[in-house]
Amino acid sequence: MSAIHTAKVNGSDLFITSELSICGYPPEDLLYRNNFYTECFKMLECFKSIHGITMLIGCPYTENGLIYNSVFAISDGEIIGRYDKQCLPNYGVFDEKRYFTAGTKSLILQIKNTKVGVIVCEDMWHKNPSLLYKDVDLLCVLNASPFERNKHQKRLSLGAQRVADIGAPLIYVNQYGAQDELVFDGASFAINPDGAIAMQLPVFEEKLSYLEHNNGSLYSNEIATYPNDIESIYQALVVGVRDYIDKNGFKGIVLGLSGGIDSALTLAIAVDALGHDRVMAIMMPSKYTADISISDSRDMVNRLQVRYEEIVISPIFEQFQNSLQGIFSGHDSDTTEENLQARIRGTLLMAVSNKLGFLVLTTGNKSEMTTGYATLYGDMAGGYAVLKDILKTDVYRLSNYRNSISEIIPKRIITRAPSAELRDNQTDQDSLPDYEILDAIIHKMVECSEASSDIIKSGFDEATVNKVAHLLKTNEYKRRQAAIGPKISNKAYAKDWRYPITNKFKF
Repeated sequence: MSAIHTAKVNGSDLFITSELSICGYPPEDLLYRNNFYTECFKMLECFKSIHGITMLIGCPYTENGLIYNSVFAISDGEIIGRYDKQCLPNYGVFDEKRYFTAGTKSLILQIKNTKVGVIVCEDMWHKNPSLLYKDVDLLCVLNASPFERNKHQKRLSLGAQRVADIGAPLIYVNQYGAQDELVFDGASFAINPDGAIAMQLPVFEEKLSYLEHNNGSLYSNEIATYPNDIESIYQALVVGVRDYIDKNGFKGIVLGLSGGIDSALTLAIAVDALGHDRVMAIMMPSKYTADISISDSRDMVNRLQVRYEEIVISPIFEQFQNSLQGIFSGHDSDTTEENLQARIRGTLLMAVSNKLGFLVLTTGNKSEMTTGYATLYGDMAGGYAVLKDILKTDVYRLSNYRNSISEIIPKRIITRAPSAELRDNQTDQDSLPDYEILDAIIHKMVECSEASSDIIKSGFDEATVNKVAHLLKTNEYKRRQAAIGPKISNKAYAKDWRYPITNKFKF
């Protein structure tokens, strides 16, 4: 509301919000609750008190048992028009056909001497309904478009196509912030009829900005640069953590620090999100923990000035083994004992979380989630999985990027061979293919939905591909129970990954 008053004072004629700005996106099954609309319309009514400016406000609407993803045009105490989203996405993370009925009518507003058309998000990705607006002077698009790596250029290209279709400039207003797994990067923009970008707002930043419409074109002095791939991913992870913690009322973050690169990167992101005073790191060494893991962890927490504790788990581990000795009699040590150490650590972290009101961040990455190289109720125990959609090779890129700003991750953490340190002389590559090969296969198999046979034909080792396919299939039960985490790829282990646990299909 304050932003609208500011815009009005500065002489604006039109104020544009993002898609479903009243409630946020996506509202999911809240849309099935009648009192949800009561609350939304209480908020919508507040805008009627503002006179002297026209507002486009995104708000869900229900009528005769049907639900619409709507935009309300409000001016001088009256609703002067409503537009219902016509193209309802039903792919990836989007389930709009589960909830909404498609609209059928256009909305054109006369604001002084300018005819303004209105559409919503997915509508821009199709020629219709955009082609209904060939006689407007300006097209406004309200969006809740989640961040995805390399997606922004697609938005710009689509926007330029729609401008060419209708022969009028376009304003694209996008949501900013995080909602559960989805992160919204903002980065609103405007495109003129000649295809030139008239405005590009900063990424991952809330911003009130102004455009002047004159002689068929838009004018602004704001042209921000969209960050590169790795920089934008890092910023998305920071926003995802910050909003999840703050919006859900947690006091801070606690995580297990191992001396490895995954937990180091997670700690860096946590501090960048909340500040050092709201982050706690706990080192839980066992007899298999290398001395350099402890010294590197101490080095990093000193650089970041976070609260740090060490809890030696060897006595706890021995007590568990003693308690289980009778049941385990006649069985050799195996991954059971390795997993037990991880579960002890998970229990300790959850106890600290319960006592202090800090959320546990898990530190597993997408390569591990794919192959099941993680312990259920152990290192998977927690409330938010920061690196859940980050392949191991990108963990290294992100760590090097963060160190390019200020060197907070000790170099040895980045350069030493990764290890779970759950047995003597253990490295990840004892169980997994080299990460460069593994991640390339995961990208093809998971994010591109390629069949194993096609991946093998493209030059990858048959045994390696089949192993990855087997691990992907048999560890679905773990992923189903994993904490949520920010989506950054086109196929995350979240709403856009829905496979049955029980199946005989071979990837």
